[in-house]
Amino acid sequence: MAHKSKIEATGMVEKRGQSLWLTHALMILGILIVFFPIWLAFVASTVTQSEIASPPMPLLPGGYFFENYKRALFSGINVPVSTMLANSLIMAIGIAVGKIAISLLSAFAIVYFRFPGRKTFFWMIFITLMLPVEVRIVPTYEVIAGFGLLNSYSGLIFPLIASATATFLFRQFFMTIPDELAEAARVDGARPMQFFLDIVLPMSRTNIAALFVILFIYGWNQYLWPLLITTDPEMNTIVMGIKQMFPSGDDTADWPVIMATSILAMIPPVIIVVSMQKLFIRGLVDSEK
Repeated sequence: MAHKSKIEATGMVEKRGQSLWLTHALMILGILIVFFPIWLAFVASTVTQSEIASPPMPLLPGGYFFENYKRALFSGINVPVSTMLANSLIMAIGIAVGKIAISLLSAFAIVYFRFPGRKTFFWMIFITLMLPVEVRIVPTYEVIAGFGLLNSYSGLIFPLIASATATFLFRQFFMTIPDELAEAARVDGARPMQFFLDIVLPMSRTNIAALFVILFIYGWNQYLWPLLITTDPEMNTIVMGIKQMFPSGDDTADWPVIMATSILAMIPPVIIVVSMQKLFIRGLVDSEK
């Protein structure tokens, strides 16, 4: 019997090893499939226009890396890419920070304050999930134009900083905080904002990090709203810039510069995701949040 159990255990280990090998092989294959277009874009950003136009396209980087990226960053086609990256960075950070700040305060008020129509106001906020930017874009544009915020960072950021989703998520988290904490703070004489800053905000750290990553990428990828309210090329975002780099008519695209711009556009979101990876994962899966 012992010998038989040993054989069965060995078979289970072998099956588990084969399953683990297959899982890793599929994961590596998926990574290669996703990474290959990015690699081609990087290679295209390091070669000349003639090398891209003459098939087959090289699969190894060329010798024009610094030249092409210097042209993209400081010359560009319409506006230097460094300017567009700065505009996108300011917009993305402003939207992420603004959404989180407003959502935190809104959720805190809904959960911890008692006032008439509290649930009604919450559901009014929640219903706005069914109204995307495209639905309300015309009246929003009229308001921004009326305040003279066209071609400004304020105009890019303020209309997009309200978030029903973040308010809902923070509300659900605040409702899991034991009432005893609020009672203890009240007994100790803590004011509402002191309780919010000293207790609620530190406990929300992982949730804030997870939302910041998501909202930063949301702001970074905005295209329609910046396209609508900016007419000054100096206010172009990087997503707008890439689209405008493609020629119209019979003009020839400067593919090395376009590919270099595309690679540069991926760097800030990747840095944000990698640097906040642990907090991001904890904010999504932590069972104690």
